[in-house]
Amino acid sequence: MPRPMHCSAGNTGKAMNFPGKVKLNACYHSTLNAFNMNENLTLKTRFKQFTSVLSVIICTILLVGADVIAQKPKKTSGQPVVAFEQKPGELTITIGGKPFASYVYEDPKISRPYFAHVKSSCGIQVTRNYPPQEGDPKDHATFHPGIWLSFGDINGNDYWRLKSKVEHEMFVEQPKGGAGSGTFTVRNYYMTADGKDRLLAELVKYTILIRPSGTLLLTNSTFSSETTDLAFGDQEEMGLGVRVNTKFTVQYGKGHLTNAEGLKEGAGTWGKASKWVDYSGIVDDKNVGVTVMPDPGNFRPSWFHTRDYGLMAANAFGREAMKQGEKSSIAVKKGEKFELGYGVLIYCKSKGEKTDIEGAYQDYLQVLKD
Repeated sequence: MPRPMHCSAGNTGKAMNFPGKVKLNACYHSTLNAFNMNENLTLKTRFKQFTSVLSVIICTILLVGADVIAQKPKKTSGQPVVAFEQKPGELTITIGGKPFASYVYEDPKISRPYFAHVKSSCGIQVTRNYPPQEGDPKDHATFHPGIWLSFGDINGNDYWRLKSKVEHEMFVEQPKGGAGSGTFTVRNYYMTADGKDRLLAELVKYTILIRPSGTLLLTNSTFSSETTDLAFGDQEEMGLGVRVNTKFTVQYGKGHLTNAEGLKEGAGTWGKASKWVDYSGIVDDKNVGVTVMPDPGNFRPSWFHTRDYGLMAANAFGREAMKQGEKSSIAVKKGEKFELGYGVLIYCKSKGEKTDIEGAYQDYLQVLKD
């Protein structure tokens, strides 16, 4: 909070602390009082009065400037509007009236929520087609539908391979759009393999932001169980995953995998811990891509499960599986809360224009602070 501006009234020496326009009026009248045009005053005295008046004027200018800055709204009016449309089992998301993604929470073939058909600002899709179309690779079609958060082992239950179900219960906070941003919050229940019991609850907030580098999707999940202790196991298939458009994969298209250390492709990035990994390439003469950025506030850094055929997953659990040490098991006691957060940047640039991924990551960190 800025310090209150003091404007002395005459020779009383009393400070006048008023908000807003009242402060300005106080400074104005103080200025008039200070500028006493008495003919009997000496030149030296008049000079002192002049400097006093000048200081009050400067005080007034600074005060007005501080009030304007404090009251100035964030610049969002010029940004495209994020909007939502509810449909049976899914939420359609648009940005500036153009399709961005579908958040699917009821699918007879995929028993966990996911984002499908995610598009960049230039309209080019950055995730794989689901279901795969003619000419697309058919591998892992239901395991890798777009963007998802899942786990191959929680108390022996396998949600990644769809052997156990993640059940959407409700929208805790209804979708709310607007210029430059949109949010919604859901509660999911992770069921036991037989489908009879709720193992844990997940409260997850999704935020879509228009940023200088592209569209930023934030996911923030809180896990807890009121019935049992939880154990997150050690596998490759744990964490936040993205399956990219086949056209810019390393194997089938003209794409590249790059991590924050400059290592390349699946061979260079697999099993390595990094603050971000980017998958990008040229599609229709545009440079399009997706960057996964684990929240640095997570319980530990993520190793990356990356494949040239189009997969990247941020995995903080699979220490042994990623060949980084002894087998890991992350324990969450009954009643405790366990949080995970990620940022996913979706972008599109002209063919010759590079995206500053490190700059985008620093922007992501600033968003987390704000």
